Amino acid sequence: MGKRRSSRELAVKFLYLCELNAGEWKEQLEQFWERNPCQKDIMRFSEGLLIKVFEHRDQIDELVEKFSDHFALSRMGVIDRNLLRLAVTEILYARETPPAVVINEAVEIAKRYGSDESPAFINGVLDKIKGEIEGGRVTVTPAS
Repeated sequence: MGKRRSSRELAVKFLYLCELNAGEWKEQLEQFWERNPCQKDIMRFSEGLLIKVFEHRDQIDELVEKFSDHFALSRMGVIDRNLLRLAVTEILYARETPPAVVINEAVEIAKRYGSDESPAFINGVLDKIKGEIEGGRVTVTPAS
């Protein structure tokens, strides 16, 4: 498994953990790395994505709900919801990876950690978002 895939998987695991545990995410992140040691570059890439997820979470969640045919985030599986958040973050705010690669990575992670329906659901939502971004119909505004 590649370093970027490892980074993404760790990020999804952390987002999952945050939903189960109350508290400040930055403090939880320190504890997470203590329990999940990894190479510095894997941690750095994962943390970069996580910071952007938390900075832009409202915008990301709004976009995910809009392009999941208004399927409420609260009704999505925890893995699906957080995998979508992570992938949308990477597509919008960490543009060094082509969107098609981000989508493929999200689908592969969904196959490993999600339900049987997760890969198709993830692919469908992210493909819609990618199309809207490429068509200039989605505007990204910085978080305040």
